[in-house]
Amino acid sequence: MKHAADTEFHALNTQKIQRDDCALPTREVIGLPVVDATAQATIEAVLAPGRRTVAFLNAHCANVMARDTSYADALRQADMILPDGIGVDLAARMTGQRLTANLNGTDFVPALLRTARQRGLSVFLFGGTPGTAERAADRLCRDLPGLRVVGTRDGFSGAADETAAIDAINASGADILIVAMGVPRQDVWLARNAERLAPRIRLGVGALLDFLAGNVRRAPVAIRQARCEWVWRLAIEPRRMAGRYLVGNATFLARAALHALGSVEPIALRKRLLDLTLAGLAAVALSPLLLLVVLAIRLDSPGSALYRQTRVGKDGVPFSVLKFRSMHTDAEERRAALLAQSDRAGICFKSRNDPRVTRVGRFLRRSSLDELPQIFNVLRGEMSLVGPRPALPQEVAAYPAQALGRLKVKPGITGLWQISGRADISFDKMIDMDLAYGASRSTLLDLMIIFLTFRTVLSGRGAY
Repeated sequence: MKHAADTEFHALNTQKIQRDDCALPTREVIGLPVVDATAQATIEAVLAPGRRTVAFLNAHCANVMARDTSYADALRQADMILPDGIGVDLAARMTGQRLTANLNGTDFVPALLRTARQRGLSVFLFGGTPGTAERAADRLCRDLPGLRVVGTRDGFSGAADETAAIDAINASGADILIVAMGVPRQDVWLARNAERLAPRIRLGVGALLDFLAGNVRRAPVAIRQARCEWVWRLAIEPRRMAGRYLVGNATFLARAALHALGSVEPIALRKRLLDLTLAGLAAVALSPLLLLVVLAIRLDSPGSALYRQTRVGKDGVPFSVLKFRSMHTDAEERRAALLAQSDRAGICFKSRNDPRVTRVGRFLRRSSLDELPQIFNVLRGEMSLVGPRPALPQEVAAYPAQALGRLKVKPGITGLWQISGRADISFDKMIDMDLAYGASRSTLLDLMIIFLTFRTVLSGRGAY
């Protein structure tokens, strides 16, 4: 069902779901392989040839799973588990991971059906109170003209005779079966009847049919974008949802924290605590200096004071690194023309007299003040205080096999390379240093590197 990643570019805990022509990266969250992909990539994988069952995981699902072994078994039998809600994202972050997208069923399934309609695939809706599936079908047909809804059945009297329900579903000729009977019932039902069901794609979707039928109002778009739809549900149905969201969310986060503590290496935990402590103190203590730098940049040249650039982080995961802008705003467009002028051997481009650098930018680079905003990358868990410098995607694409080993370690603001000469160090030597650091990490080594960084910054050696 899954296998370890082939190259060092991928995370040690990242696996791939493999079902026929379907392959999606996953990340382990509270012991389950949760899909880590964009909505479009996931839709393509779900609709690819082959049979598959799709489940969703949110905080409530995890709480039910902890006390219901049959539901836990059903989730483990699912071919894909999609992340649903901010709780799962927070649980992933507790172990230093970031999920690509929130694939909640209420948004994901209509998008899936939009693509299914284009490919002529049909759907059967099963679940909800009497009349709910029919109203949901009407809504889908209005929103997605041409979608073939070939049957509906309620989840009460329509589900009482399991054999009759399965016969009706199979007789419809549906390609996709949507089951909305709530957790854990829907997923246990799908797992129990997997071999008897003819539709090749089967999804357990919770309250989706209620939303489509108008039984339950969805939160306004702004609240959904803020990932606070649970607050809206709580406000609309306080009695029914108080236990799930107030007690349940707290229980889930506590359980996720305990799971994270049990799964994280002691050195990684100590390193994260050191990062949070020192970066948090730095953010407060250096705030006046940060404001002064912002003012100086804005007075010196037009454009934003902050610069975001895509870099490659731990396990090859891209993220936006924060820096004070030290170049003119057209620097990226001019980079290709300057590659031949690099003063540094190897893949990574560095130029002592880079014409793209502003007057204030030269001072910021010389003093390393341009790196200060990265303390917020550290607080967000994308970087560490100490580690290899995060590389550009095009640099990683050109890495020799040995260099990929540096991606096993979370990138840092400072490291052995920085205290040993920075840009004066060759690419090959930098790789050797990064690999040596990854093999010998310790809290004491990190503290020594941080201390020596101050000396390096004051000397300005290798900074340009």
